[in-house]
Amino acid sequence: MVDIPETGRQLLDAGIMREWAARGIDTLTRHRRGVDELNVFPVADSDTATNMVATLQAAFQGGTPGLGLEALLDEASDRALLSARGNSGVILAQMLRGLADVWNSDAIDAKGFAAGLRAATDAATAAVAVPTAGTILTVAEAAASAAGKAASFGLVSAARAAAEAAAAAVAATPGQLPALARAGVVDAGGLALTVLLEALVETLTGSVSTGALDLLERHRVRAVSEVEEVPRETGSELYGYEVQYLLEANAAAAADLRHSLTALGDSVVIIGSRAAMDVTMFNVHVHVNDIGAAIEAGIERGRVHRISVTRFDDSAHREPPPVADAAETPKRAVIAVTETGAVRGFLEGEGCRTVVLEGTVLSESPVVVKSTAAAESHTGFLRAVERITAELADLRAAGRPNAVVIADGTEAARAARKAAQHTRGDGFRITVVPTASVMQSIAAFAVHDPDRRFDDDVIAMAEAAAACRTGELRAAADGVTVAIGAEIVHAAEEPLAAARDLADRFCNAGAELLTVLPGRGSNAGIVTALSDHVHEAWPLVEIQQLPASEDEPLLLIGAE
Repeated sequence: MVDIPETGRQLLDAGIMREWAARGIDTLTRHRRGVDELNVFPVADSDTATNMVATLQAAFQGGTPGLGLEALLDEASDRALLSARGNSGVILAQMLRGLADVWNSDAIDAKGFAAGLRAATDAATAAVAVPTAGTILTVAEAAASAAGKAASFGLVSAARAAAEAAAAAVAATPGQLPALARAGVVDAGGLALTVLLEALVETLTGSVSTGALDLLERHRVRAVSEVEEVPRETGSELYGYEVQYLLEANAAAAADLRHSLTALGDSVVIIGSRAAMDVTMFNVHVHVNDIGAAIEAGIERGRVHRISVTRFDDSAHREPPPVADAAETPKRAVIAVTETGAVRGFLEGEGCRTVVLEGTVLSESPVVVKSTAAAESHTGFLRAVERITAELADLRAAGRPNAVVIADGTEAARAARKAAQHTRGDGFRITVVPTASVMQSIAAFAVHDPDRRFDDDVIAMAEAAAACRTGELRAAADGVTVAIGAEIVHAAEEPLAAARDLADRFCNAGAELLTVLPGRGSNAGIVTALSDHVHEAWPLVEIQQLPASEDEPLLLIGAE
């Protein structure tokens, strides 16, 4: 190793952190295209640097001014969690969380820097379901180990040792990962991390390290000519979609979700907003073919929102679609499975087939079950499966090549998936889009477009459902309770005032359309007064009313 200079700033504070972040964003942005072109693992989707730049920008640009290092990192890691995209972005966000968990003062010395880099590496590795050698995790491990060994010589020494070890680890990645060796490139994520570590050295010393950029230049020509031709690494080539969403749940539910998603696809990464057991927000990332199953797995374990679905480049996804678009488009069917019978006429009038589980079929299942198998063997569940299966069988007999099933509620979605398993095959494609409420189902069907590709239509419907927020008013002993999703917002004495408050909350958050479903105990006067209020207070917001229902709650409002 070359002699490590000791000159430079030996404490890392909020000002240096901001300067480091700005320099890292600038350098990575200038070389974004070159780094992106190296990206062949786990998917040749050419977006590694793009995702990391976007994550860093979300974390550090536009935040609260004047914060000390501890508060700055805590805020930045939470902002990164909510905005991270792709494998590299999610891993980088988790590394920021690791730094925030350890850097608990407003000035960090060399030993603190090394401890933070170790915590960041361990947090990122723990977030990845199947860590792979030759990736950003390998590079981070090398950097953390080197920083720990050099920490006794000062912050500059530790930072420079981390950057040099990272560059050496990046250079070695083609020998660890066959996909890189075939393409003749180094790992893009590891290279981008090295760029960031070198940006820290420059921030501390004023001298420019070029190890990462030398590697980029050395591999640039081969990357441009060969990346498009590189097949996916074994284990990834069958999965055509990247699904990502935010999940509000506890740590146990997130751990359980990791196992379920690993069974559905690969590239599973789940990161949390805190390292403690009271984690409430997770960023979930997976590559799958069954989009609905990946989303449903999250819905079963907590509140899912901000769903993002990306279809990988068809040139990288070698398995062709089962049915040609020209044949499938005019014959596509959409089925809505719901326990809210009042929407049947509305949906069928719009061209959607319905399976209404009247008589609370699913509620015949036990309130608490000890296992999924027990729930799926219960009479109520089996009756629901039979009804959905019969509808799908009719479509198949009529020559329909595919169907999208929108199911509101976890049990309805599970029944729909079981029915789909019984019916799909021989060119008959079925995808289940699970939703958390009938309002989300209506929002999903509203964007259905038979002229789109089947998979693109599924993506649009899933995203529309996720973007629809649902609020409700429920009768209580002393008035009504107001809830948004699963969270009770407040209690009120008078229903109309509560309905206005709920509508105002949605409109103030940017809603453009409110859909109102009156339930048992409601009356036309409340809905009319609510509509008048929205037209007067929020003239740009559209409001529509669905037929009154005899079901609970008192009032449902969907916001899009």
